[in-house]
Amino acid sequence: MKKIKVHEAIGSVLCHDITMIVPGVVKEVAFKKGHIISEEDISKLLSLGKDHVYIWEKKEDMLHENEAALRLKELVAGEGLVFSEISEGKIDFIAEYDGLIKVKKEELFKLNSLGQIILATMHDNTPVKIGQKVAGTRVIPLLIELEKILKAEKTIKNKIIKVIPIISRKIGIITTGNEIFYGRIKDAFGPVIRKKVEEYGCIVLGQIILPDDKDKINEAIKDWITKGAEMIICTGGMSVDPDDVTPLAIRDTGAEVVSYGAPVLPGSMILVSYYGNIPVLGLPGCVMYNKRTVFDLILPRVLAGEKLSYEDIVQYGHGGLCLGCDDCTYPSCSFGKGG
Repeated sequence: MKKIKVHEAIGSVLCHDITMIVPGVVKEVAFKKGHIISEEDISKLLSLGKDHVYIWEKKEDMLHENEAALRLKELVAGEGLVFSEISEGKIDFIAEYDGLIKVKKEELFKLNSLGQIILATMHDNTPVKIGQKVAGTRVIPLLIELEKILKAEKTIKNKIIKVIPIISRKIGIITTGNEIFYGRIKDAFGPVIRKKVEEYGCIVLGQIILPDDKDKINEAIKDWITKGAEMIICTGGMSVDPDDVTPLAIRDTGAEVVSYGAPVLPGSMILVSYYGNIPVLGLPGCVMYNKRTVFDLILPRVLAGEKLSYEDIVQYGHGGLCLGCDDCTYPSCSFGKGG
């Protein structure tokens, strides 16, 4: 930076904040660092006691924080994002539509390890709403070596953050259990499942209630597929008891079972499978009465078109414990965020 007389500073960029203090009345920033000094600013600067200011002395091997931040934004931001105005080397990333945050965590670590530049994001796989701030990048010093930005551009090979859209789907529900089928108890699964999927704009084609009969469950799954279901949710009969036959019925359709069980509480007995590209989920009983379960973690990812792998499920173990808070703030909590 360079110290010059105020009268010679027109068109120059301030390297520091200038504060206005009126004792007992106000203390505020009159000019922020990065401000480009105009002729109209001279009298105010003089009134603040500033005969000299420190300005950015442009050098070919240095970048102003704002210019560097813009290059970082272009480097790391993928689809589904819009951006705030740049201010003091900082840019906010904002969701362009309702969707799911995807973060390449290894690339994020590489970028932040370079020093003097940062990218802070929400957790990977968090569902977000349009207009929600999801990340921010900034440059720490007012001036940064061009080489630092060039190194970032060489190091980062993929966009680090994006928002992928959550797509509404047509859903068929199959509820199993002799106790429900024969009217001994009232079905509690249907209303819960409907509410959760309709929050994402999905259309429930219908719900069929069946006894614990493997062949009938198998036929019902195939029937929903014939009727155009793009996702099938089976509820009940998911434990290891001999008369709980839903997992076997799902397997017998020819669906590829990704995982029967997940390191998540509540919801460890979930089954995730795919009949071709159609997700077929088997939900355990806890979905009926717990506010949040493994279903809440998996549902938005499935609706966003991800084909989950066994590794995706296993990674939920770190952060897979729901604390069952009286005042539920999900997804703004630790549940499902550690993977």
